Amino acid sequence: MEEILKYFPNLTEEQKNQFAALKGLYEEWNAKINVISRKDIDELYTRHVLHSLGIAKVMAFEPGASVLDVGTGGGFPGIPLAILFPETNFYLVDVIAKKIRVVQEVANGLGLKNVRAEQKRAETINEEFDFIVSRAVTNMPDFVKWVRGKVKKDQNHALPNGILYLKGGDLTEELSVFQKVTIYELPDYFSEDFFETKKVVHLAMKYKVSW
Repeated sequence: MEEILKYFPNLTEEQKNQFAALKGLYEEWNAKINVISRKDIDELYTRHVLHSLGIAKVMAFEPGASVLDVGTGGGFPGIPLAILFPETNFYLVDVIAKKIRVVQEVANGLGLKNVRAEQKRAETINEEFDFIVSRAVTNMPDFVKWVRGKVKKDQNHALPNGILYLKGGDLTEELSVFQKVTIYELPDYFSEDFFETKKVVHLAMKYKVSW
């Protein structure tokens, strides 16, 4: 929890309480439905919560904005972002029903009113969103195919509408087919060793691909 307060010192009391409650909720539900490894549960605030909030270091979602979290797993990055941006609407989807159950129970336990969670494939969603977020569920070209046509065309935000993707390692080849890509290095924002190769990739909606 100290890691969150270190980098996000201006939280409300409610947000502090919600972030503090995450550990207990995930420990409780992970014992019933395993969605996070034991090692990662012990490092929950760094490896999952703070990592998810890396997106918030490059984009402050506005009230009323809509965000789709694809392949949310146990609720990352969607749940931490929903705590930080209580007036932004988050739709968390995953193909695995037990993971979505954990997401729903955690959201309910935190009293989050801005989270929808559903077992669903991204390709079958017939809605448009201001931003689509995810955490390394697949390579970027395949991910773009999954979410093509699901980003709103209006561009009224600090960053152009599009994808905000948490990923690590060398992405040169993977991103070479795209234009309008910006890479934000998480070590520029967080000092923990875990973030050494971690990045937030912003892909604007009006991208062109070379295939």
